Amino acid sequence: MRHVIALDVGGTGMKAALVGASGELLHQARRPTGRERGPDAVVEGILDFAAELHAYGVEHLGEPASAAGVAVPGIVDADQGVARYAANLGWRDVPLRALLTERLAVPVALGHDVRTGGLAEGRIGAGRGADRFFFVPLGTGIAGAIGIGGRVEAGAHGFAGEIGHIVVRPGGTPCPCGQAGCLERYASAAAVSEAWAAAAGDPEADAADCAKAVESGDPRAQAVWQHAIDALADGLVTALTLLDPSTLIIGGGLAEAGETLFTPLRDAVRQRITFQKLPSVVPAALGDTAGCLGAGLLAWDLLDTTNGMEVTP
Repeated sequence: MRHVIALDVGGTGMKAALVGASGELLHQARRPTGRERGPDAVVEGILDFAAELHAYGVEHLGEPASAAGVAVPGIVDADQGVARYAANLGWRDVPLRALLTERLAVPVALGHDVRTGGLAEGRIGAGRGADRFFFVPLGTGIAGAIGIGGRVEAGAHGFAGEIGHIVVRPGGTPCPCGQAGCLERYASAAAVSEAWAAAAGDPEADAADCAKAVESGDPRAQAVWQHAIDALADGLVTALTLLDPSTLIIGGGLAEAGETLFTPLRDAVRQRITFQKLPSVVPAALGDTAGCLGAGLLAWDLLDTTNGMEVTP
């Protein structure tokens, strides 16, 4: 059965699949990234994992994979196939596409993890059928993926969509990026966890606990939650003013709170718009499989490109 290898590399774990031509998941696997062993060991682990998937396809599906797609965090030069930098993995300028091509002997596509997840959400997830969408996962940080006509825009230097570093509170909390008052310092899952831990006096409390306390009517939790909602709405309105998407797709850990997040967020966005067109604000549909599914799409797109068909980055 014709298939491709899809690999989503995270800070702590790797998700992988063999993906058929219609997007069906023919085999799935997971394993730790192993970042505690250092960047060289992480790279070797990726290569070994991909080789095992390749061998599984030969043995169980009757033929080797036709291509591979890999999504990685940090700064990614997709055109050159180089993972430029990832703070949580400790690597710099890793020629990952070349290394994987040598190991697997198939074409390899490399992509940024959030943009790759956004590609999947846009084509086969919550943004399916939307010509313009913006995908924003609320996790440890906040990034974004700009969807246009079935592809995701990387920008001239690979930084397009970095909504987490829009300044929403000038002169506010310092951010590791060097600015102060960035959106992700107020509305990421990590920021909400930190704020709720302080308000609750419990260093182990996190964003999920805060959401539960909001639902139970705790006024301290409601204040923390609304503070994050207001910051997020300010950032999103800036984005929709620039991008004019038809759909805003919100994913990541905070989105797991469901309508505890979405009802006040929709209201906050609605209150802030003036001339802008209100987009649909919807939860992501693919969960933690988005990156892996998107990596599969990158691989199939690469095959389409090499076969002389339209390029879809």
